[in-house]
Amino acid sequence: MNEKDIVKELNAYLKGEYMGIHAYEHYIKHTNDPKLKSELQRIQQEHKQHAAKIAEQIQNLGGKAAEDNGIKSSMQELMMSFKNYPDQKTEIIKGVLQGQEMGIHQVEEIIRGELDSKSLDIVKQNLDEDRAHINQLNDLLQQ
Repeated sequence: MNEKDIVKELNAYLKGEYMGIHAYEHYIKHTNDPKLKSELQRIQQEHKQHAAKIAEQIQNLGGKAAEDNGIKSSMQELMMSFKNYPDQKTEIIKGVLQGQEMGIHQVEEIIRGELDSKSLDIVKQNLDEDRAHINQLNDLLQQ
């Protein structure tokens, strides 16, 4: 795979990270549980770090990292359909888990393609952290 194709794959991944960041923003906004809010904020920060690492790798490959433009407004439109979203801890965690699992599945598809070793290492490290998020969220669900 040439660098142009790698940049395209990484940008697709980056856009997914942006969507996740905005989804977490929505869930954070709709919970009044301080412990849950804190955990969601921590995970959201990790997704922001993932996005920063991928954007830097894209630049290192000579590409232009996708910007957040457009994704936020699309997410806002989607979230408007959740206007009456319940402020129930269990429902929020289930929603976050579903989004996290969808994101992991999409990342697994990306790494099945050909990436350079550095990009693959970054994506796999992020994926490991995403899987840890699933465990952390399931632990919260059990509490």
